Parts: sequence; structure tokens; C-alpha cells
Amino acid sequence: MGEQWSRGRGFDRFDWCFCGIILALSSIGVLTIYSVTVEGPGSQFPLYVKQAIWIGVGTLAFLVVSRIDYHALARWSYLLYGFAVLLLLFVLFSGKSSRGAQRWIALGPLAFQPSEFVKIPMLLVLAVYYASQPRRGWWYRVIVPALIALPGFILILKQPDLGSSLSFLSIYVTLLLAVGIKSKTLGAVLLSALMLFPFAWSELWGSLHDYQKERILSFVDPDYDPAGRGYQGLQSRIAVGSGQLIGKGFHGGTQTQFKFLPEGHTDFIFAVLAEEWGFLGGVLCLSLYLALLLLGLEIAAKAKDTLGALLAIGLVGMLTFNMAVNVGMTIGLAPIVGIPLPLLSYGGSATIMTMAALGLLFRVKRERLLLSA
Repeated sequence: MGEQWSRGRGFDRFDWCFCGIILALSSIGVLTIYSVTVEGPGSQFPLYVKQAIWIGVGTLAFLVVSRIDYHALARWSYLLYGFAVLLLLFVLFSGKSSRGAQRWIALGPLAFQPSEFVKIPMLLVLAVYYASQPRRGWWYRVIVPALIALPGFILILKQPDLGSSLSFLSIYVTLLLAVGIKSKTLGAVLLSALMLFPFAWSELWGSLHDYQKERILSFVDPDYDPAGRGYQGLQSRIAVGSGQLIGKGFHGGTQTQFKFLPEGHTDFIFAVLAEEWGFLGGVLCLSLYLALLLLGLEIAAKAKDTLGALLAIGLVGMLTFNMAVNVGMTIGLAPIVGIPLPLLSYGGSATIMTMAALGLLFRVKRERLLLSA
């Protein structure tokens, strides 16, 4: 009995490795935020202290979610998603605005971003939909789940928050690929996408603010407006390149310490890390992400049922997309769309959501062990 309890409820080597990687990435994030903001304007709670607090709250979310049977969450998935969509509607009409975007709900001195928290309910809904029974045919496999995701996607895009909307869309695409689509269906999807692209792009482009349009134009043409909208991308690439092999040392970066690189504690935190710790530091950080994602894929492969496997693969897909796009926009391989680097970038809503998502992923793994205990 004691051995069964250890296998079913105790921590094994996999668990320690999984949690150790999360702790390592979170610690790197706090240290990097400290490095780039410690000499900023004084306040009662510096940004690195706030981030440590958010990680603490996120750890609590991780523990709570990891203790809940995901089948119980699945039974409430449509209600949770509906409530999240209502929050997005509230943001659209009465949300808090900052820097030309209306993305937050104010709660006294604090504010949270519903577009981050709607991702997990949407994943639950789509996973339940695909796992409930075999979904065959173009309509049931592609169109119906797209219609389910569409309200959340449009409301996030209207804020406007292009980064979160693309992250939201990545969950749908990941699950669609996970359940598999026939070659004819895939061909029909691609043909329809090509036919609808001019109309969709016109609507998408019209919903973007001028600064977002300028960011995309500066990605297409790196020399476009280098002193204006292309400034962030240019300074980010300079910071990454100047780190060379071993970097300039902790708190030693010139681009970041002299504030040539804006938003070094949020969207461009990887550039700060690469300048201070060089190519080797960047590879180490990416290796930790790769290990975490591979552990997530192992959880998906060994999940006890289809619902657990879909939840795990959806979470891995979302985290992979966020990591790849953030690093890509830092080094000039993707447009600057405002996607934070999971566990590293400063931000309460994103940190708590990421930790909760990892808690759900952890629960999928533990559920299999509890069943066999």
C-alpha cells in the first residue's frame, strides 16, 4: 500500500524534473527583470518584487489546478468559457485602457487581463468537444470548433491584442492537427483559407492600431523607419548580437542598461538575457524550454484517456507557440506582436495563466498514476 501511495501520490523523478524546470525558468525571469529594472524609478514594490509575488500566486494556482480532476473541469467547460467571453465583452465596453489598448479589468489598485485567462476554458471546451465522440467530416471536425473559438478570438482582436488572439488561435490549430484531418479536408481548408484571405486580412488590418501596422511593416522591411516603429526590433537584434558567445555579464548589457531597448522586462526579455549571458545563456534557456515541452509531450503520449491527451497537447502547443513567436520577434524572425515569453516576461495575468496551465498539464500526468495506484 505504501509503495502504491508513493507511485500514485508522491513525487517521482519526472515530477521533480518538471517542477525544477519551472522553478529554474521563473528564477531566470526574476533575475533578468531585476537586472534591467533595478536602477529604474524607485517604488515601494520594484518590478522584480512584483514578479516574484506573481510567481507565488501562480504557484498557488498551479497547486490548486493540479489537485482538481480535469474531468470535473471538463463538465464545467462550456460555462467557464461562456463566463470568460462575458469578461471579454465587459473589457470591450468598460475595460481599462493603456497605451491605446483596452485589455484590462481594474480591481482596485490591481488589474487583470481576461484575454489570458480565456485560453484554458477554450482549450477545455475544444478538448471536450473532440473527445466526446469521433468527429468526422469537414463540418464537425473543422467548422464547428472554429465557430466555438470565434467569439473569443474576435473579442480579443478588438481590444486590440494581436498577440493574445494569435496565441488563442494556436490552441485551435494544435487540436485540429492532433485529431487529424484527411488530405482532402486539409486541401479544402487551405483552398478556403486562400479564397477568404483577402477579406480576412482586410478586416484584420482594419482592426489594428497604427503602431501595430507599423510593426508588421518594419518586419517585412527591416530598414523601414529604423528610428521609429522599427526601433524596438533593431535594438533587440543589436542587443542579442552584442552578447556574442558568453555575454557581458549580469547587469552588464549596454543596450539594456542604457535603455536603448524598450520593454526589456516584458516582450524583449530574451534580448536582455542574450546580451548579458550570450549565446550560451540563450541556448541554456531554450534548452530548458525544450525539456519542458518534451516532458509535456510525454504526458500527452501517456495520458490515460483522449481528453487528457488533448488537454496536454493543446497546452504544449500554446506554450510552444508563445515561446517560438517571442524569441522569433526578438531576433527578427517574427513580427513584433506583443507575446510575452512564458515564465520569464514580467506580467501578472500571463504568469498566473501559464502556471495554471502547467498545473493542468501536471494533473494529466498525475491522473494516470492515481488510476494505477
